[in-house]
Amino acid sequence: MKPLALLNSGGWRARRYGRVGIAIAPVLAACVFYVDTFTEIHSAIAVFYVIVLLLAGDALTERGILLLSGFCTALATFSYGFAHGLDPDLAAALRLVVSIAALLITCALIIRNQRARTELLKFNAALQRSETRYRTIFEQSRVALWERDYSAVRDHLMSLKANGVTDLREYARRDRAFTGRCIALVPVIAANAAALELLGNVSPQDVSSMRCDIAPDDAAFFDLLTAIFNGETHYEGEGTIIAADGKTKLVLITVGFPDDVATFDRVIVGMIDITEREMTQKALLEAQSALALASRAATVGALSASLAHELNQPLGAVVVNAQTLLRWLRRDPPDLQAAGRSAERIIRDSQRASDIIQNTRSMLSREARTPEEISLIELVHETCALMEHELTRNGISIEIETKPDIRSVIAVRIELQQVLINLISNAIQAMAGVPQGRRCIGISIAENDDGDMISLQIRDSGPGIAEGGMEQLFQPFHSTKPTGLGMGLSISRSTIEAMGGKLAAANHPQGGAIFMITVPRRSVND
Repeated sequence: MKPLALLNSGGWRARRYGRVGIAIAPVLAACVFYVDTFTEIHSAIAVFYVIVLLLAGDALTERGILLLSGFCTALATFSYGFAHGLDPDLAAALRLVVSIAALLITCALIIRNQRARTELLKFNAALQRSETRYRTIFEQSRVALWERDYSAVRDHLMSLKANGVTDLREYARRDRAFTGRCIALVPVIAANAAALELLGNVSPQDVSSMRCDIAPDDAAFFDLLTAIFNGETHYEGEGTIIAADGKTKLVLITVGFPDDVATFDRVIVGMIDITEREMTQKALLEAQSALALASRAATVGALSASLAHELNQPLGAVVVNAQTLLRWLRRDPPDLQAAGRSAERIIRDSQRASDIIQNTRSMLSREARTPEEISLIELVHETCALMEHELTRNGISIEIETKPDIRSVIAVRIELQQVLINLISNAIQAMAGVPQGRRCIGISIAENDDGDMISLQIRDSGPGIAEGGMEQLFQPFHSTKPTGLGMGLSISRSTIEAMGGKLAAANHPQGGAIFMITVPRRSVND
């Protein structure tokens, strides 16, 4: 029987015997009073009033015990006065004092006993409520909870420490069977419904035969052993468990170790299944990577006309210079100096065509790109030259405002250029309904006062950003264009933020939209 049940059973017996005692106590009190008052027995008969108190004590309240003690004291005093009157009798007076002292001491002990019993009953009632709450939380929680016995494995680890083992990882590396032995030393005491469901709806009858379900080759179990070995108060980590059907699940494990070594036989272990979360996150990362690649591909597609125009210029120059070279060589005599200059121009124009193609291939490449020193002024002019065909076709002029002493930044060139191309392309499309004479894109570059940040602003003369659209402007898949993917601005902001900068947008007071890029002189990835 549990201690709490024993205590409740003892309290019930005390109340039952108390009812019997309260019935006998008056009879005994009358007998003691008669013998003490009307007989010639010269003894401390009044001491027997103590028995009256003991018989009635379990059935009376604290006030009742005090009243009964006072009544018995009054009876003893009356008996002494009736038998001796005013004649002093030292021996009888001493017997009276002894009897009254016994009554008072017994009264105090009974009251103390009752108070202690009351406090103990309250404590155990609170303990019972706490146990009920714990069991309710344990059984009904949707978090997988286990009660496991770590006492044996702790004793094993402490014995290793006592024998001089200081590096548990090195010891486990030498003893390949160490982790398996430790797993066998961790029995399961209890498991809630969520824990059984986590393992594949294991039957509750099988709980007592279960052992630690963490995969033997999983680093989480060894880290948990290390936490016990080092005397830590808790452990948290990600691990892999093996379900009843043999499948593995990724879980978040949390264990709180008790301060009292004796309670290591019931340690609570919590597990949260994060398998779907990790798979979803992995799929999301793969989707983001695919979207970024698709965005770069779409950007290259949008720039195909400009690319053809740019390649047409150097390739046309190569043809012209090659024809010139042939003419100089066919002269009689050949003009070798002029032919050499034509050959140099052929090499220069061929290299320019190669750079244009390489730049486009880099935008589609998955390979990590290395940050380099970039002059924003040169990058803006290069980007505008790359998009010259598109700008000319739409009748758009470019105004660049900057200072010649603007310092360079450290960043990935192709990423920063992709952002510029996207923002300029958006500005071109935003001005489709503006009369051609008023189509203009303004680009300004400036440094802050400290010189550690450089800002680049791109402003168009279009209708600006619609009211209410500012909050969703940089959200993925949000587009104001019928054929837009809604990823350009989102990826552009992510790219700038990855450099440690910011990309913001607003409507200019004089009309049109303005996009503001702020980047540090040195990239955070550098």
